[in-house]
Amino acid sequence: MSILIELWQFMRARRKFWLAPVLAALVILGGLIVLSQGSAVAPFIYTIF
Repeated sequence: MSILIELWQFMRARRKFWLAPVLAALVILGGLIVLSQGSAVAPFIYTIF
């Protein structure tokens, strides 16, 4: 949890708020990859891409 706090402090101090949507997109794509590895949701995820 401290990594998230440090990341937020970095973005606030350096005015790098544009990193927030990039990180959110990476987390969402990572979640899709994890879900698509052998689950019942995999066929639906493959149709998106």
